[in-house]
Amino acid sequence: MSTSATPNDAALAARLVADGSISQPGVGAAHYAAPGTIQSGNGQAAANDDFPPHIGSRRMPRWNSNELIDAPKFTWKNWAALIGPGLVVGGSAIGGGEWLKGPEVTARYGGALLWLATLSIVGQVLYNLEISRYTLYTGEPIFTGKFRTLPGPRFWLFVYLVLDFGAVFPYLAANAATPLAAVILGEVPRPDMVAHHQTLLRGLGYAIFLGALVPLFFGGKVYNSLKVIMSFKIVFVLGFLALLAVVYSSRSTWREIGTGFFRFGTLPVERGEDANGNGVLDAGEDWDDDGNLDVVERVEPTIDSNGDGVADSWPDTNGDGRPDKWIDRDGDGFRDGDNVDNVFTAWWQGRERAPIDLSLIVAIGAMVAIAGSGGLSNTPISNYTRDQGWGMGWHVGAIPSVIGGHHLKLSHVGSVFRVNAETLPRWRRWYRHVMRDQLAVWMPACFIGLALPSMLSVEFLRRGTEAQEWTAAGMTSDAVAERVSGISGATLGHICWYTTLFCGFLVLSTSMASSADGLVRRWVDVFWTASGRLRKLEPHRIRIVYFAVLAGFALFGLIMLSVGKPKQLVDYAGLILNFALGFSCWHTLAVNLILLPRELRPGWVARGGLLLAGLFFNVMATVACLQAFGLLS
Repeated sequence: MSTSATPNDAALAARLVADGSISQPGVGAAHYAAPGTIQSGNGQAAANDDFPPHIGSRRMPRWNSNELIDAPKFTWKNWAALIGPGLVVGGSAIGGGEWLKGPEVTARYGGALLWLATLSIVGQVLYNLEISRYTLYTGEPIFTGKFRTLPGPRFWLFVYLVLDFGAVFPYLAANAATPLAAVILGEVPRPDMVAHHQTLLRGLGYAIFLGALVPLFFGGKVYNSLKVIMSFKIVFVLGFLALLAVVYSSRSTWREIGTGFFRFGTLPVERGEDANGNGVLDAGEDWDDDGNLDVVERVEPTIDSNGDGVADSWPDTNGDGRPDKWIDRDGDGFRDGDNVDNVFTAWWQGRERAPIDLSLIVAIGAMVAIAGSGGLSNTPISNYTRDQGWGMGWHVGAIPSVIGGHHLKLSHVGSVFRVNAETLPRWRRWYRHVMRDQLAVWMPACFIGLALPSMLSVEFLRRGTEAQEWTAAGMTSDAVAERVSGISGATLGHICWYTTLFCGFLVLSTSMASSADGLVRRWVDVFWTASGRLRKLEPHRIRIVYFAVLAGFALFGLIMLSVGKPKQLVDYAGLILNFALGFSCWHTLAVNLILLPRELRPGWVARGGLLLAGLFFNVMATVACLQAFGLLS
């Protein structure tokens, strides 16, 4: 029999078994697997039988076989105990995209572009369900399944090291330093103007980054530690933001954000506000609510910096040492001309659409990439599905923390079950269980987690506000304090200033912990199965491997924090994350169609959804990269 430990918490398992919600693990295994076909923990076949099948690359070990236990019965009494990976990943989803890129985009364009986040989140729901499909059948995370496909683990090692590079940028810790520094200084830091502010931000970034890794060392299961942290984060952050939205936001802001998620086809454009050409600011033409009839203030480049005959740079007309890409004709300090237009509306009205403005496409791409989870940071959902003990994860085990996890083990190889009239209904109940977790917990957390921070920027910031390199994480705190002070008094305004900053710190620092765990565990898991040398280790020694990889990640993260600015790190990560998620959608579909029995494979709706999701993420990544490298204007 495979050497593994039951991953469910003892109390929860005993209660569910007593309820009859699930069966006792190991009971009746012989009924589901032919005698002599169970494999040892290192994946070596123990008998000549075609079950479990050895599909895909022969460099990966054959699966074990075992019984599929029944899914828990959902009731209103045990609903909290049945919340699983959706809570942890939903909590971590309220992170960089939601707190940084969503507000940056909505501060400039309102809620009109949030429909791109809708496509991203819906695509990720489909992706999450499909990676969990594989785990329910095998007890292995999807990353291991990908390495089982041809041409084999060595090929996929190279591919995914490239695709996963965006996840190693510690942009969350770098940006979390801003709200913490603001609390220390009593003001939002200005590192470009005050030298010691930049030093403080870098030092705090190091401390937050290392501090975010501490919970990963304690608590038995690493998964359990993250579950507690994310529960507190969701309640506190969303509770405070909801209070601000209800008390201090206008109906128009609610409408702007709510409709923005469904304004499909709306794009950023450069267009003056005088839509009817009468030279008067008419109703509905004041896009940025500044009381002026704005014109496009962007200017074309006039300097040929590389001698290729094409102007590609701008002169310094005001003597501040920086090229001036726009002229402030109305003296309001903001670049005017930002606007939006809908391609479907323009087509229906028979008019020419305004020119698309790609100046913020990198930030928009980063919002799409990080809205929800993004990149390969969704893949830990399948790891957590296993660690929760769902489906065949019941027999495989979980990754223990370095301190406090000595009783936990992780089998080197997953276990599969025979598909028959008795196990197929059980598997379908497990899949519905995962769907409930995704649709009732993860997806709402993503939409609410993006809507509320974006609502702050639309309500409290002037339309057209641009995020600065170091201070994006605290860009709304001053505006919130000013509004609350004017309505409810200076004391409450001061409290809200600190609380807004604390929310930013909490969102970004805790997401750093889950992001680090997700990166480390997907690679540790796959090597734990793919490496012949690691398969010789005892199952409980997985925690040592986890710690070693985590230490290497910590070293690289410190180096990146030393050389990059917070906003730059987010943009760099976003460029790679969209490519990674797009490719991963297609590869996951291939895994489920090749490795799973015919009865368990995704239907045509899921197949089409994954194909379209992969196309969407890759198109966004391609456009953003072309703009970032100056190939689009």
